[in-house]
Amino acid sequence: MNYLKYTQYVYLVFGAYFIYDGLIKLNTEGGNPWLSFMIAGLAVFMFFFRRKFAKKFEDRNKKS
Repeated sequence: MNYLKYTQYVYLVFGAYFIYDGLIKLNTEGGNPWLSFMIAGLAVFMFFFRRKFAKKFEDRNKKS
């Protein structure tokens, strides 16, 4: 279960990739970057959600 501490950072990697992809599409003619930006926003949200959940899970294990 120790790997769950590090999997939350995968969301940041995906978020950075989709921000990069959105910027590339924004600079090309006829590109539609909004889906990439929405996926990046979701990935960043999931990072903070998973971090909060992992912290809550860790605190619960310390009390037991």
